[in-house]
Amino acid sequence: MAESTEPPFGLLAELTHRCPLHCAYCSNPLELVRRNEELSTDTWRRVFDEARELGVLQVHLSGGEPLARPDLPRLVEHASGLGMYVNLVTSGLALTEEVATDLVARGLDHVQLSVQDADRANADLLAGTRAHDRKLVAAEVVRRSGLPLTVNVVLHKANLDHVGGIIELAEQLGADRLELANTQYYGWALRNRAALLPTRAQLASAAPIVRAAQQRLADRMEIVYVVADYHEAHPKPCMHGWGSRQLTVAPDGAVLPCPAASVIDGLPIENVQHRPLAEIWYDSASFNAYRDTDWMREPCRSCARRELDFGGCRCQAFQLTGDAAATDPVCSLSPDHGLVRTILARDADQPDRPALVPRSVAR
Repeated sequence: MAESTEPPFGLLAELTHRCPLHCAYCSNPLELVRRNEELSTDTWRRVFDEARELGVLQVHLSGGEPLARPDLPRLVEHASGLGMYVNLVTSGLALTEEVATDLVARGLDHVQLSVQDADRANADLLAGTRAHDRKLVAAEVVRRSGLPLTVNVVLHKANLDHVGGIIELAEQLGADRLELANTQYYGWALRNRAALLPTRAQLASAAPIVRAAQQRLADRMEIVYVVADYHEAHPKPCMHGWGSRQLTVAPDGAVLPCPAASVIDGLPIENVQHRPLAEIWYDSASFNAYRDTDWMREPCRSCARRELDFGGCRCQAFQLTGDAAATDPVCSLSPDHGLVRTILARDADQPDRPALVPRSVAR
């Protein structure tokens, strides 16, 4: 255990990989957990008990689509009863007035609603189903329930030019918070990277629109903009450091330092069905592998940014170099930065892109 390890603040509970959408930018693993492998209601309750004992204050119920779980109301009630702030991350397609009323009564605190675009036709195309109008209804349901609403939009080549309209839509929906997150290339999104990567011109056009909206709406709606880090000089501070603030429990009970950690071959993934959550957080090889800075090699070890961006993303480093301890190639100081330059030259600025391949779903 690293001496500086503190308790986690949040738990991302991926209740299921089942989902009514087929988004080509989905970051869930290519091999999805099937329904018969999902944790039972009682096991999830135990996970929440252990998480609260560990110090977790927020639980984010996600997926896939968490509303696909019939026991979601009972899980919300249990987590809320433990004193945790309960957030639902949803596509909204099954969020009816009746469902929302029940969840609020059981202690739900917040809803994050995914939206694909402001343009209906493009949004439905990206979702792989007719979902846009149902999402607008879901947003109205949340607003009438009195719950705070965050609108999540994953940005990429196919919708980045519409960012101004997306911000206007979030205003119309009464969102308290808008997350504009450029695609992170894991899972199905990595498979579609050549079709999803935005151009430098798109990013240059979008940035001032977002900044202007942040200033204009500062007192009404928080706008969080997650940059497209393939185009940046420095990598994002992934998870604020490996195993630092949050942990993820996958539908089958796998416990991960970050949602994408299963991509790292050889990382010994623990499971909450076999070991207590506290032991996994403090003592497991997977959570301690890249904590703090002792694991770093040059140029990270002597870099002034090592406690700002933590060497970048371990999963991205592995996917691009085959070495999870390498400096994230997104960083301009990385000896492997040429890999990213090659990807951008090959994929981002080419006029002819491959078609998006919709996500397949778990059953």
